[in-house]
Amino acid sequence: MELKQSITIPVSQQQVWDNLNDPAVLKACLPGCEEFSSRQDESNGNPGQQDYDIVMLAKVGPVKARFKGELALSDVEPPTSYRIAGSGKGGVAGFAKGGAMVHLAPADDGNATLMTYTVEASVGGKLAQLGSRLVMGAARKMANDFFVNFVRHVSGDDNLAPLIETAEPTKDDEN
Repeated sequence: MELKQSITIPVSQQQVWDNLNDPAVLKACLPGCEEFSSRQDESNGNPGQQDYDIVMLAKVGPVKARFKGELALSDVEPPTSYRIAGSGKGGVAGFAKGGAMVHLAPADDGNATLMTYTVEASVGGKLAQLGSRLVMGAARKMANDFFVNFVRHVSGDDNLAPLIETAEPTKDDEN
């Protein structure tokens, strides 16, 4: 499944970049996140890559599970873009894996940032049995909740209601 969204964030591109690369901010903004920690693994051989361990509690329809997984940032181009790849296992609930490409660009007169991202993901186990519409709806809700929390955090305005624009998916697979 694929999800393409964009959002205008009312702070500078550098502020958005700095916050997107702060594990404490990401943990605070990601619904259900219990752990988001940087992994200092020098064996990956890629000094431009940052790896994280993540634990989160997620609910998709009737399935609720604690997922333990890994995220890796690569193709890092500060302060404009990076690629995220991740995977997680939720025990009997199944697994999820996927990636995203995130782009930042100045918006308005440089006092705001346009963030666009494309996420591709697949699920297996009980999650896959729920069907792509239910999984996609849960993924969209989680992304929207994260970005509402993120925009409110970086702007300092707890009442801000950002507009998140979603493009129609180009493919809808059951994986």
